[in-house]
Amino acid sequence: MIYKTLGNSDLKISSICLGSMTWGEQNTEAEGHEQLDYAVAQGINFIDTAEMYPVFPKSETYGLTEKCLGSWLHKRQCRDKVIIATKVVGPGLNGAHIRGGSRFDRKNIQFAIEGSLKRLQTDYIDLYQLHWPDRNVNIFGKLNYQHDENEKATPLLETLSALAELVQAGKVRYIGVSNETPWGVMTLLKLAEQHNLPRIVSIQNPYNLLNRSYELNLAEISHRERISLLAYSPLAFGVLTGKYLNGQQPSGARLTLFPQFERYAKSEQGTKAIEAYVNLAQKYGLAPAQMALAYVNTRPFMTSNIIGATTMAQLKSNIDSLHTVLSDEILAELEAIHTQYIFPCP
Repeated sequence: MIYKTLGNSDLKISSICLGSMTWGEQNTEAEGHEQLDYAVAQGINFIDTAEMYPVFPKSETYGLTEKCLGSWLHKRQCRDKVIIATKVVGPGLNGAHIRGGSRFDRKNIQFAIEGSLKRLQTDYIDLYQLHWPDRNVNIFGKLNYQHDENEKATPLLETLSALAELVQAGKVRYIGVSNETPWGVMTLLKLAEQHNLPRIVSIQNPYNLLNRSYELNLAEISHRERISLLAYSPLAFGVLTGKYLNGQQPSGARLTLFPQFERYAKSEQGTKAIEAYVNLAQKYGLAPAQMALAYVNTRPFMTSNIIGATTMAQLKSNIDSLHTVLSDEILAELEAIHTQYIFPCP
């Protein structure tokens, strides 16, 4: 396993992170524990979760993923051996079961952290992240940003100050963001410097062969400001495996169960790009999933690649992507496909 420093923190995290969004919905607690045992045995020390997991989020399953991780931590008594990241839900989920509709104000953040600590059965969170901004931004495939001067958003200074209280109280070690924009990242860094508040150390945004928008401007911020990219959806909700091509809907697969996530599979350009990537992998005798993950693993601005799986076979294959070497020839052909189908699925 390869370990990298998380931002400007003192944490060394594995370059493969175990994602958990299926535990409590597609996976049972026992299966979640099995995944954790195997991942840790392979050298993974970084686990990512969120208060709203599992997905698709609903009141009946809210918090089950954190509870699964918490019961494993209690059972294995290994809290000091792993680095736990979780997230506080932002507004816009339409989930009245989450604090009646969450904002990133002090009250909501204080309430959220206590719930996560209880479910995780721990006294502290290593990395506490804002799940998405408390303002209108282009995320989850949305384009054509529409500015609203009158929108009601929690000021970033108020949010950062609330997070600072958690750090000062010892409940959180470091803070980060997710689904954030360049403006949001740089504003948070400026506020931290101006008001002597904690500096964010990471950003968890999508990055995969179909969605390389991170490269446009956030990649430079990662390098110059030491903001670690924690890449999520490296297989684009599984479509880069090729299993959804030709109209296939595998039983139990995420897009079969939750068509709400089909943005990576519904565009004509996206489908053509997927076919091209799958054909390229087969040309070189590679599993399409391992090729796609290996590409993410090699990006110089990437710190940890968040993988997820519903079966142990998938988990083992995903972790093994660390050993997949992409030749200069393959990388050149990957770039040629990207140039042909540039940003097919933002």
